[in-house]
Amino acid sequence: MVIGKKYILTKNFKDEPQEDDLTLVEFEVPPVTDGEILVEAEYLSVDPYMRPYSDTMSPDITMIGTQVAKILESKNPNWPVGKKIFANIGWTTHSVFNPELLDESYIISPYILPDFDDLPASLALGMLGMPGNTAYFGFEEICKPKAGETVVVSGAAGAVGSHVGQIAKILGLKVIGIVGSEAKCKWIVDELGFDHAINYKTEDVYVALSNVAPEGVDCYFDNVGGEISSSVIHQMNEFGRISVCGSISTYNTGSKWNSNNLLKATVIQKAMIFKQLKMEGFLVYRWIDRWNEGIEKNLTWIREGKLIYKETVTEGFENMFKAFTGMLKGSNIGKAIVRV
Repeated sequence: MVIGKKYILTKNFKDEPQEDDLTLVEFEVPPVTDGEILVEAEYLSVDPYMRPYSDTMSPDITMIGTQVAKILESKNPNWPVGKKIFANIGWTTHSVFNPELLDESYIISPYILPDFDDLPASLALGMLGMPGNTAYFGFEEICKPKAGETVVVSGAAGAVGSHVGQIAKILGLKVIGIVGSEAKCKWIVDELGFDHAINYKTEDVYVALSNVAPEGVDCYFDNVGGEISSSVIHQMNEFGRISVCGSISTYNTGSKWNSNNLLKATVIQKAMIFKQLKMEGFLVYRWIDRWNEGIEKNLTWIREGKLIYKETVTEGFENMFKAFTGMLKGSNIGKAIVRV
């Protein structure tokens, strides 16, 4: 008999997540029947999207999320024992399921990991997975970047932002990152090759950006929303493009989401109209039919030394909540993951 552990969403988060919003429980793993596999989690992902998406979920479900897991037992010939897989099965140490019969709520179907050679399997949760494809498709398909242009990336030290900035450098753009600490400023400039970094906690973003980008901004990859984004949008050039990936500055507003105060924002319409800007939000699953293309492209860039990956690893399944809330507060550099 195998005993697993999982986190149950006891109640929907209200404003900033609290530890008692989740309950860690043990459960008896059911036997494997025909067509099914038993997997054990090795790495679990914590990502910003989990915060707003969980608001739409009914309590008493397993907390949502993706993981890299190893197949321990299989009664499905297409899924042999010992293989590592990617699966969107939540915050759980063990799962039994038929990987070929999951319902439509599993937007990305489980898949056996491709050969990463000597690279860590955890990259399937980062540069070689959903965040990597978010950066690849969300930047290239929406911003349509051109060599010689200037791009600003907010949340630039996170899993997606740090990746977007590096792709921009590969494509020959001037890259400015907005982050929340001096350590992150140093990392994105000294190690990732960004041209400039702005610390929004100690600098006036509008003034700092006007100093490092006097020629204006052509592309903006937005991970945070709020006043930071308004400061960037008002300094964009004619026909600039804005790719809206996230709004992490508002995710912990919870019950205040529909309040009058939150719905009020700095006016951006004047800049949008007179500079003829294009602003487009996206979900990465728009490109699900090209999923492997993104993985292969990012894998090639890593092998060529053009992409540098960094992971902030939290040890222990019991520390999932700590890793999750730390990520929401920006404590991670690069991809935040939990090693079971």
